[in-house]
Amino acid sequence: MSVEGREAFLAEARVGMLGIEAPEGGAPLLVPVWYAYEPGGEVVVLTGRTSLKARRIQQAGRFSLGVQHETPPYRYVSVDGPVTSVEDRVDPDERSALAHRYLDADTAPAYLESTLGQLDDDITIRMRPERWRTADFAAFAAQFS
Repeated sequence: MSVEGREAFLAEARVGMLGIEAPEGGAPLLVPVWYAYEPGGEVVVLTGRTSLKARRIQQAGRFSLGVQHETPPYRYVSVDGPVTSVEDRVDPDERSALAHRYLDADTAPAYLESTLGQLDDDITIRMRPERWRTADFAAFAAQFS
């Protein structure tokens, strides 16, 4: 994928699989997450401050995120890079934007209201994409059409 193509793909609303290395060589932690990304920017993840995910990210100082298109022709983008900041408390506007990214206009307000405590319980983690891996199997699939 081109730089523009991979960044546009990552910027689409997709559930990401976040990966964090395990301490002392154990299996990495892989968890689905909502995330935010704008081309040229940072990957943003909100998570509970005491979660295993948050602890491992802060310990490792970096994480990976992979997203895919689940129907043919298959495509994926994965990025990894260093954590650039961990912000204690979540910005309400950023949280609202993330909820509206993943939920429809009728569901997002109810979700935000019912999870209001996350403003105090969660942290915001930002990562600068450093390494990209991509594949777009459209050209390969066209050979069989």
